[in-house]
Amino acid sequence: QVQLVESGGGLVQAGGSLRLSCAASGRTFNSYAMGWFRQAPGKEREFVSAISGSGGRTNYADSVKGRFTISRDNARNTLYLQMNSLKPEDTAVYYCAAKSSPFIVVVYTNPFEYEYWGQGTQVTVSS
Repeated sequence: QVQLVESGGGLVQAGGSLRLSCAASGRTFNSYAMGWFRQAPGKEREFVSAISGSGGRTNYADSVKGRFTISRDNARNTLYLQMNSLKPEDTAVYYCAAKSSPFIVVVYTNPFEYEYWGQGTQVTVSS
């Protein structure tokens, strides 16, 4: 089992940057594919970015491509999301998620594929 704790959210002006972190418990972090999702008020949870267990493959939603960068440090059991050029429409609660996967180069974009979720961290971008 994996426990996930996000941090790094906050209030930022449009055009600014934030870096989210997701600390994972357990000893086999590299056997989990990881993802970031977000949910704005009144909207469904949506895919933001995903990374394979090895870190060698990534995927991004079109809305964040070129602005957000996902990465992971398997030695530190930590997932990151660097968010640059933030826009008001990026305002949401951001969640990290983990999926046990023996395929170290596979990424998953469907939230229903993920087994474990963090509690979320609020990101608010003011115009």
